[in-house]
Amino acid sequence: MSMSLRLLAISAAFAFAGTAFAATPQASTTAPAKTLTPSQQHMADCSHQNAGKKGDDYKNAVSACMKGDTAAAPTKTLTPSQQRMADCNHQNAGKKGDDYKNAVSACMKTH
Repeated sequence: MSMSLRLLAISAAFAFAGTAFAATPQASTTAPAKTLTPSQQHMADCSHQNAGKKGDDYKNAVSACMKGDTAAAPTKTLTPSQQRMADCNHQNAGKKGDDYKNAVSACMKTH
């Protein structure tokens, strides 16, 4: 058998194998619909609300939309010692290093 005849036979075999493979039904690649978590659903809603925007406008609008629900969350109140520490930090804001540490320590002991 000549070389060209062999190539023709091999090519025909691959062609028939390819069409036979393509003709076999494949398993469905679509998975059942996944249930979204509440945060995923909220993200989807914000995304759909801002569908016409592009780039930074889209990002900022979606970010603002996502933060809309978190604003309703109760704010954390500081314990008395945390509030005292915050006050002492503000009183000694310009100091650095050991001066800052000593001043805050003295402030915490006096309150």
